[in-house]
Amino acid sequence: MVAPLKVGIAGLGTVGAEVVRLIETQARVLSGRSGRGIRVVAVTARSKAKKRGIDLRGVEWAKDPMALATHPEVDCFVELMGGAGDPALSAVEAALNAGKSVVTANKALLAKHGLKLAKAAEKHGGALNFEAAVGAAIPVIKTLREGLAGTGINRVYGILNGTCNYILTRMEQEGLSFAECLKDAQRLGYAEANPSFDVDGHDTAQKLAILASLAFGTKVAQGAVYVEGISSIAPEDLRAADDLGYRLKLLGVAVRTAKGIEQRVHPTMVPKSSSIAQVMGVTNAVTIDGEGIPPITLVGPGAGGAATASAVVADIADVARGIRANPFGRPIAQLHETKKAPMERHEGGYYIRLLARDFPGTAARIATRLAEQKISIESIVQRHPNGGAAPADGKAVPVPVILITYATHEDAVRRALAAVQKDKVISGRPQVIRIEKN
Repeated sequence: MVAPLKVGIAGLGTVGAEVVRLIETQARVLSGRSGRGIRVVAVTARSKAKKRGIDLRGVEWAKDPMALATHPEVDCFVELMGGAGDPALSAVEAALNAGKSVVTANKALLAKHGLKLAKAAEKHGGALNFEAAVGAAIPVIKTLREGLAGTGINRVYGILNGTCNYILTRMEQEGLSFAECLKDAQRLGYAEANPSFDVDGHDTAQKLAILASLAFGTKVAQGAVYVEGISSIAPEDLRAADDLGYRLKLLGVAVRTAKGIEQRVHPTMVPKSSSIAQVMGVTNAVTIDGEGIPPITLVGPGAGGAATASAVVADIADVARGIRANPFGRPIAQLHETKKAPMERHEGGYYIRLLARDFPGTAARIATRLAEQKISIESIVQRHPNGGAAPADGKAVPVPVILITYATHEDAVRRALAAVQKDKVISGRPQVIRIEKN
């Protein structure tokens, strides 16, 4: 009879406690699917006295993560502490160097140190599994690494942050401002007290760097990702998107181009007919465009204790089965360097919102500047305030003008808008949002 897999868990927060509970309550199912039992033999956490609603009788408490990672009775070290540095980094390294397998949900650790950790796993024979690090319960890591191993990937993109998707959904459906929705997201626990990591796009960038490595064989490099957040998005942008047949999402996009792999995170207009446009609230989704197959979209809860724990336990079950896949889909020696693609080279359609001064010749001047850069306009919408009636004080009121361009280069858009601003025919800064077609 095969001995059970002995698991040590570092971190007993919401996810860690749920992992312990799942291993206990699903013991028979896990044993049947894995071909051996799975047993939690040791844990460590900042507080031993904290009430967690789980039975830890018979489970050893290690004094610290390093002691747990090197514990002679532990076969699989599960890191659920978080953070890109210590104690997570040192403990995971120690476990891998000792030949143990590691399961983690730590995207920050992988985005910064994934290559070094994968190299240790490769050298010493342990697994490094991290399904829960991107999309929680969405099996996108396994899909890219194993399910589509024989398929060339052209593009992978998705909604990778539930906080931002929740805010944009509320703004669209209720006409609220970004600040109002953010405050509500914080009240409901969807956003942190300091929300910048989420709303400025950095959480999505870490996840995208991991997906790009799996999809294209690049070395994980968060610094190679262009990042914009959603704080500049206004209700009028969402109303305009709706009128024009689009929906606004914060997307992480990694795409193969003639110039290399482009990785970017930014607010994006997507057609309402697309699968990704239907994903609302805190839900996550990832679409994979592969050669010879229709696009595949995976949708599900991207965060939360139960969703994340289910992915962690699935990774533990793979360790119990004896599966040892290359962490990033290829041997480390075959992963290639990637550089940050200058967004000036990006090619696509654009949504542009301007506050045009209501003077004779303004529209002609804007059109001239766009034409100089060979930018073709697909549609133009002019929204006169007060239905076009003259203001009571007789002063000219800026008129919102919304342009949708055909595919063009970003540097052309930037040059054209810089010239328009220099002409002083608009008020304030233009709003520019990229469009991602199906």
